[in-house]
Amino acid sequence: MRKFSVRDLTFAAIIAAVYAVLTLALPIPQYQGVQLRVAEAMTVLPFLFPAATPGLVVGCFLANFLGSPMAVDWIFGTLATLIACLLTQRMPNRWLAPLPPVICNAVIVGAEIAFFYPMEGMGFWAAYAINAFTVGLGELIVCYVLGSLLLAVLPKVGPLKPALRQN
Repeated sequence: MRKFSVRDLTFAAIIAAVYAVLTLALPIPQYQGVQLRVAEAMTVLPFLFPAATPGLVVGCFLANFLGSPMAVDWIFGTLATLIACLLTQRMPNRWLAPLPPVICNAVIVGAEIAFFYPMEGMGFWAAYAINAFTVGLGELIVCYVLGSLLLAVLPKVGPLKPALRQN
């Protein structure tokens, strides 16, 4: 494992800021139900840039802290992003890189919403199934459409090449 440089720290800070701003500024569903967080497309970045992981985790925490009415989301939403980023770093190819964010958010955030915002007349497991599906669907759309686009384009950007993960 290589040392975390000033360049890596700067890169992570930019990622955190972009993630938080995209989440808080865009007028689309960001919390509960079908979440179409455009910023979640960035959760594929650790596949290319390991230094993106701390930036994504901090950016997610800031977005949840400033935008979510659920204090528990500050912890579990951020935890889902951390686990997803760590798993994405270990994916063998770019086609599988968007999968960890989809699964982690569906499982963790789906459970969080079902537990803390129970649906009237439904038990936990039924509410969990619905929430895991809707959160996972939103994540699938964003990560596989926008995230795959990022994975295809960013390696071709000259100034970003020094930060690319060494295969």
